[in-house]
Amino acid sequence: MEALGRLFDVSVGFQPVDMQTGANTGKRVSLRRASGLTVVFFKAIGTGGDDPVLTVQEHNAQSAGTSQNLAAIDHYYIKSATTPGLVGTETWTRTAQTLAATVTLTGLAASAAIVVLEIDAAKLSDGFTHLSVSVADVGGNAQLGGLLYFPRDLEVQRKPANLRAALSA
Repeated sequence: MEALGRLFDVSVGFQPVDMQTGANTGKRVSLRRASGLTVVFFKAIGTGGDDPVLTVQEHNAQSAGTSQNLAAIDHYYIKSATTPGLVGTETWTRTAQTLAATVTLTGLAASAAIVVLEIDAAKLSDGFTHLSVSVADVGGNAQLGGLLYFPRDLEVQRKPANLRAALSA
């Protein structure tokens, strides 16, 4: 059996967009059938000073319901490069921070980057089943970016064609 459906699923947080046109609200993803969520934020080279800020929220419903920030991030991983951008030879850098719901990517505006957050489902508050990650408006200059979710350590393993939609349940 392949890894997709056995170890992880994939869904979109938000499609690649120009992040300076407003706040970029990530879709909600259910963690009812996964033990954690790997969040992958990727961005193109932007203008210095327009540093992205990611915010993790937990929700008690797929839509509506109660939402609140989730202080679950004490470290994250980055691959980044300036001109010509990411070429596949970069190494991961682990960045530690005080436990928080936000990650400020200070100094990364003028770089292409991949940022990975790992969130354990056990960190969700009682009654909360969904997570989302949003990126605030980066400022007045164009900067392309997108967000992917990888629910991992799936409780029920299936062939990819038989996976239940990660954003539901």
